[in-house]
Amino acid sequence: MKKNSTVGLILIAAGVLVAMKFLGLGHLINWVVSLLFPLILIGLGYIGWRNGNKLIGGILAFIGVIILLGKLSGLFLLLLAVGLIAWGVSKLKEGRTY
Repeated sequence: MKKNSTVGLILIAAGVLVAMKFLGLGHLINWVVSLLFPLILIGLGYIGWRNGNKLIGGILAFIGVIILLGKLSGLFLLLLAVGLIAWGVSKLKEGRTY
């Protein structure tokens, strides 16, 4: 990726975050920013793993994944609820005879 492309993406992301704050979506900004730390840990773990330090890289990546799973647990529960509802609706439709 070219340097200008990277700078452009960073500027777009910063603009989106400012616009979200202006629109009253500050809680969403906090949630997105809280995801950055585990993603950074996973990235550092990957870099460590690729540079030959598999123990430290693996530990950093594992900790990042555990933190990320904890932060996304609400989303996983929402997806589970939607899946259960869809499954229930499909079971109701199966039993009907027209």
